[in-house]
Amino acid sequence: MKKDQISIFDVKLNEDIRKDGPLAIRMRPETLEEFIGQEEIVSPGKLLYRAIKADKLSSIILWGPTGCGKTTLARIISNSTKAYFQQLNAVSSGINDLKRAVEDAKSRRAMYSQKTILFIDEIHRYNKSQQDALLPYVEDGTLIFIGATTENPYFEINDALISRSTVYKLRALEESDIIKIIKRCLNDKEKGLGAYNINIPEEAIEYLAILSNGDARKALNALELAVFSTEKNEKGQIIIDKKIISESAQKKPVSYDKTGDNHYDTVSAFIKSMRGSDPDATVHYLARMIYAGEDPMFIARRIIICASEDVGNADPNALSVAVNAAQAIKLVGMPEGRIILAQAAIYVACAPKSNASYKAIENSLKDIEKKDIGKVPYHLRNISFKNAEKYGYGSDYKYPHDYNKNFVEQQYMPDALSGTIYYSPTENGYEKNILEYMRFLKSK
Repeated sequence: MKKDQISIFDVKLNEDIRKDGPLAIRMRPETLEEFIGQEEIVSPGKLLYRAIKADKLSSIILWGPTGCGKTTLARIISNSTKAYFQQLNAVSSGINDLKRAVEDAKSRRAMYSQKTILFIDEIHRYNKSQQDALLPYVEDGTLIFIGATTENPYFEINDALISRSTVYKLRALEESDIIKIIKRCLNDKEKGLGAYNINIPEEAIEYLAILSNGDARKALNALELAVFSTEKNEKGQIIIDKKIISESAQKKPVSYDKTGDNHYDTVSAFIKSMRGSDPDATVHYLARMIYAGEDPMFIARRIIICASEDVGNADPNALSVAVNAAQAIKLVGMPEGRIILAQAAIYVACAPKSNASYKAIENSLKDIEKKDIGKVPYHLRNISFKNAEKYGYGSDYKYPHDYNKNFVEQQYMPDALSGTIYYSPTENGYEKNILEYMRFLKSK
């Protein structure tokens, strides 16, 4: 089937969608000139812009958050190319759909010398074997592949498929971009809401842009609901204020998938903020996780790890605070547990820092893995079995409590590691006391 050989049912369906479909679909740009945002990759002169304009597109992966324009760009490519454009969604399609797409592409190329662009939305939903099925046909040019994903493709997509594609990172739209999209919709009498007598102040538009959190689809869906759920006043106007916008947009979305890229980015920022002694950033990322519905025990475990790894003996109480917080969460639950998590996270963020204990165990484990670590010295060995002394076990062991300061110099390390230092206390917080005490013990 050639590109222009579309069934009458498809034509009718597309016309109905353009006329009566959701506002976000009706307002979807059809050309690059209408596209708003992502100037760093699709403005005139940029590689992707030139490739689309010249109809010389190679396989690409569009990576970005919901509502940033991935599918819109794919549809613009569809409108701009002489190639046959076919779309699949990885959620609802499988290996058989891919095979049919490949066979159709081969026939199209043989009969009409026409290339095929295969757009796969949510490509990260395909498993390894499904992704691998694409490889030979992308490589030999049977298909030009366009993948769209909200997840980091370098984690979710096979290296072989990435190596055959150019990855374009799309960002969440700026508030200024969303405002432009809203205003275009309000002025468009054919596809948008320009035919309605809508009175919406600038502050309400700006508020909607904020609540949309970079998601154009979210903004237009909320605007559509606001307009069609509001009765006209006596002057025939539809008055949309911030209160109506708030009700229509409901809870502000946060990009946070518990198994996805945003999840790991937020957790990473949370931990690094605690480590970096920034309580304000710490509580901000904590709030993001709580707002998005993260498991409070997952958060508590991260705080415990940070209390030991990054605070350590600079403030030994930090670990107690973190562990007690985890226990308290089990007793109290949410939403009150948010206060407990905040207290513990802020305590850890504000505590003096030392990773000396962390480095000590890491370096010791490396030596055990890579070095000859020798035998346990005889004077330290267990003497609880019969005739232990006969074999030299425990001989010449010096009992520290029999000596001044409850300390006596003797070798504890195996001979092979004699003199090795793993724990080097810092001068931060309580660990300075440890350092001074260790010096005191060894002083004459």
